[in-house]
Amino acid sequence: MVRYEMRPETTDENKALVEAVFAELADKAPTGISYASFRLADGVTFVHVGITEDGASLADLDAFREFQKAFGERAAGAPTASGAELVGVYGFNP
Repeated sequence: MVRYEMRPETTDENKALVEAVFAELADKAPTGISYASFRLADGVTFVHVGITEDGASLADLDAFREFQKAFGERAAGAPTASGAELVGVYGFNP
C-alpha cells in the first residue's frame, strides 16, 4: 500500500497518469497483478493498493514508468509505503 499527497495544481495530471496505468492493465491483462487506486475526499491524497504474484510487476508497464517519471515534481512530499495483510474482501469491484 502506498499513500501520498500531490500539490493541488498537479492532482488532475496525477489522476490522468494513474488512469493511463489502468488503461494499459486493461489492454494487456497481465496475470499476477491485483491493483486499486483511490483519490481521497481531500482531493490531493492518493492511495494505491497492489498485490503481485509470481514476479509480476507494475514496473513492466510503460504507463507506470511514465507515472513514476517526475513524480517528485508533482508530489507535495515523499510517498509512504507499507506492507499490509489482507484480512478479508467482499464484492470489491467499484
